[in-house]
Amino acid sequence: MGAIISITDLRKSYDNGFQALKGVSLDIEEGEIIALLGPNGAGKTTLIGAVCGLVRITGGTVTVGGHDVVHDPRRARSQIGLVPQEIALDIFETVWKSVRYTRGLFGLPPDDAHLERVLKSLSLWDKRDNQCKELSGGMKRRVMIAKALSHAPKVLFLDEPTAGVDVNLRRDMWALVRELRASGVTVILTTHYIEEAEEMADRVAVINKGEILLVEDKAHLMKRFGRKLLTLELAEPVTALPAGLEGRGLTLSEDGAHLVYGYDTAAEHTGITRLISDLADAGLRVRDLDSEKSSLEDVFLRLVEEEQA
Repeated sequence: MGAIISITDLRKSYDNGFQALKGVSLDIEEGEIIALLGPNGAGKTTLIGAVCGLVRITGGTVTVGGHDVVHDPRRARSQIGLVPQEIALDIFETVWKSVRYTRGLFGLPPDDAHLERVLKSLSLWDKRDNQCKELSGGMKRRVMIAKALSHAPKVLFLDEPTAGVDVNLRRDMWALVRELRASGVTVILTTHYIEEAEEMADRVAVINKGEILLVEDKAHLMKRFGRKLLTLELAEPVTALPAGLEGRGLTLSEDGAHLVYGYDTAAEHTGITRLISDLADAGLRVRDLDSEKSSLEDVFLRLVEEEQA
């Protein structure tokens, strides 16, 4: 499949001189889930706004489904469903009328069968006659997603879709996103829940200070930047590392009962065998071992720290 969104040298500057986007280039493939990660103020929301035609760009080009967002905005926007961070609903309107109205905004004829499928997929069908004010926060967020899907877009932007919802509802939404991808919808996700990106994304794009630091397949990213932590439980606590073990990447716990050793998962030699041998030579007996892989959060923080250094 080819790129459904092509972003080339995208720039956004404000009158005060602030550069929110600094030459961003990114191709998003049709049918993929891509997670856009970055700290607050990194440019994530500005980038989404630029693609959706909500932010006037200073330079560069953006096309959605082959349609330029500046020169052919109506056709470009018709390809996109957007679920913003803020819940914006007419609280006195029913779920059904709210979703039906949004479809009409795109100039499309009524399609009640499609809207019924959307509401059922979001477990909203039984709530269709309820006023939005009667819904929980999680249900209101589902209505926002239903409105974004009302015109059957090819691309769905989810800007912090599970902020403030409980864990069970979050996992339900993860399942829905997978179903959308399986149906051919391209999903761009921004999230503060790193485990959300780790769970769902095919690729990860990291943005900071208006620049893309990296775009990579999630599995390759974890392999390239991932680390493992090996925790060694000592048979007897120690007050300090024995001479000769300093500089080996070991960290002694406060209680002196554990040593933590970090190593690169992609390295040819981990050094664990040599380390355990050296510990024995130093008179330290190891009672138990436990290893833990680094998370995508660890990788993300490492990338941002390196870029800021």
